[in-house]
Amino acid sequence: MMFNQSAVRVRAGTRTDRGGNTVTDWSPGAVSRLTVTGLNIQPASQTETADEQRTAVVTGYKVQSAAGAAPDVKAADRIEWAGLLYEVQGEVGRWPQLFTDAPHHIEFVMVRATG
Repeated sequence: MMFNQSAVRVRAGTRTDRGGNTVTDWSPGAVSRLTVTGLNIQPASQTETADEQRTAVVTGYKVQSAAGAAPDVKAADRIEWAGLLYEVQGEVGRWPQLFTDAPHHIEFVMVRATG
């Protein structure tokens, strides 16, 4: 596999709402960004659903990091790639090295819905 692609991991910050609760904050000044390199990003799925009001399209990509890399990506993160914003779908799979607990690589699916 080729691991020549990169993406930006976008992680929400937090803020305190007027009730005193800590809540997720996706505003531009609150998020943190991390450029992740050494990725292989491949098409995984595309579905289209049409009704009388709209056509919804969900596109998914499988993302795998290079061997020996375990970038900091979590299920609640978003991914900027190819000029578009995707959501991480499900948990991030962390694969260990054989016979050790050291990370070998990670895998996850990112999706984008339009319509």
